[in-house]
Amino acid sequence: MMSKVLSIAWKDTQVRFASRSEILFFLLLPILFTALIGQFSSGQADADRRVAVLVVNQDGGPLATDLIDTINSSTAIRAEVLDASEAARRFDDRDAPALLTIPAGFEAALRSGEPVELAMETDATNLNSLVAEQGVRAAAGVVGRPLAAALLSVDQAEQVRPFAGDAERIAFFDSSLAAARTLTASAPVRVEATSAVESDDASWNGYAFASSGQLIIWTLIPLLGTAAIFAFERETGTLQRLLTTATRKSTYLSGVVTGQLGMGLVQMAILVGFGALAFKINWGDKPAALAVVLVAFGLAAVAMGVMLGTLVRSSRQASGVSIMLGMTLGLLGGCMWPLEFFPPAVQRIVHLVPTTWAMEALTDISMRGAGLPQVMPNIVVLLGFAALFFVLGVWRFRYE
Repeated sequence: MMSKVLSIAWKDTQVRFASRSEILFFLLLPILFTALIGQFSSGQADADRRVAVLVVNQDGGPLATDLIDTINSSTAIRAEVLDASEAARRFDDRDAPALLTIPAGFEAALRSGEPVELAMETDATNLNSLVAEQGVRAAAGVVGRPLAAALLSVDQAEQVRPFAGDAERIAFFDSSLAAARTLTASAPVRVEATSAVESDDASWNGYAFASSGQLIIWTLIPLLGTAAIFAFERETGTLQRLLTTATRKSTYLSGVVTGQLGMGLVQMAILVGFGALAFKINWGDKPAALAVVLVAFGLAAVAMGVMLGTLVRSSRQASGVSIMLGMTLGLLGGCMWPLEFFPPAVQRIVHLVPTTWAMEALTDISMRGAGLPQVMPNIVVLLGFAALFFVLGVWRFRYE
């Protein structure tokens, strides 16, 4: 029986690589897309992700500059200082969710204790507009608190002894403002806000993400293409003639699955090795975890191909469905861009497809150094998918 299984597997391998163009899909395109997406993802990771606030500084004084510097020190927003026409154009083009105008006379009004209204325009269609508005309010508060203390000091000092002139008053205000800023900066923290931040071990690696995603997509599509083998052999009558011999259905299925899974594992191993050598991807110091994840994913994918093969009517239909389904599952599984970009509800729903579990496991291994215990839940789910698809596929195959 084993010799028949291996013979069928070898036959399918020869048929697949009968055309030299197969190398394009087996190796060259996965490497090309890994390089392109990895470069793009790395560039995105290096970019400043803070919300941009367009700023028109019509005052130009030190206090206006202080407000801009405070905005830039924020972890949520950043200032882009532009002239009025350019800022208006970019805001109209929706390049940024907010436009802040610091009016002329801003510093003079603040020094005299007069209220100043900052002109703030926000794009109601952009969800980041609320972040920008709250960030500017917080920055204004940081600038305003020492300023209020300095103005109060000037008023108190003037009640004790009037200033000799404006120069003395301005000098006292400046010294009071400097002292207030020093005291504010050194004030004890009453409330400390913390957020969950990943450690350096979990730092983003665009090439690791791209390699994991493209590995899944470009091995999933041909494994789903197992369906085309069944359809083609039904069309040509090969399957019917084969099953009239002493070859059992289980032997035939085992041979097809062995051949397709073997080619898939070889392809995955080559892509993993290329990623490690060319893109310096750290696939972890626990190769067992990586190997088991790849085998579990390969089983789930080829099992889906077996099930699909009992549903399609022709080899042409099988090829089209395999490509469309593979790309769709890759998209839903976060292989094109991170799942964090999806709404929370969608992030939960996409766990109904195996690519999500495979992608999570591979990125946990390559970016976070996860071992076998950490990815075991993903492996169990992938094996569950494999069992489900195999049961449905074998049942349909026997029914046919």
